[in-house]
Amino acid sequence: MENAVTVRHRSLDEIREGLHLVRQSPTGTGTLALAVRRPAVNAREVLSQAELDRAAGLLGDNWSQRPSSRTTDRSPHPDMQLNVINSRFVELIAGPDHDAWALAGDQLYVDLDLSIDTLPAGSRLAIGDRAVIEVTDQPHTGCAKFAARFGREAHKILWTEEGRRLRLRGLNARVVVGATITVGDTIRHLPATA
Repeated sequence: MENAVTVRHRSLDEIREGLHLVRQSPTGTGTLALAVRRPAVNAREVLSQAELDRAAGLLGDNWSQRPSSRTTDRSPHPDMQLNVINSRFVELIAGPDHDAWALAGDQLYVDLDLSIDTLPAGSRLAIGDRAVIEVTDQPHTGCAKFAARFGREAHKILWTEEGRRLRLRGLNARVVVGATITVGDTIRHLPATA
């Protein structure tokens, strides 16, 4: 899929001019805009439905086969099962084509405020009627592939103070309650439990 999709790299000015849309993302309750499975390195499958599982993350995704430099034995990091990114930011840097969005390499694309202040580590999000995921403290960082796909300016904005605060590159999460999720499902921030 990767070679079939090209993205026009936006200028830093274009990205900055569009950031107001990201800042206006809904807080508390939003929408699952896209789900993507990564069955192999550089392969993407845009899904209308996905199955979340406590042990495997998103079923059929290669997270469970990816070694992590953040674990002592290089096993997949349990707090990095899911990569979640703001759909407004992805649309800003990639345009409206969902195949282009999928190049970001995240599994869940949500219309929701993902900022650190709004969703600190430990925050739980319900997706649809049953699924629950939890934001972890593992940072989600942009890599050279992200810069190659979306441009140096898109990569550069991730590292600004505002880019980090808004979590423009997204966040890492783990599955707490597995269930089937469907694009268009409501995603909502659950109240903290005592």
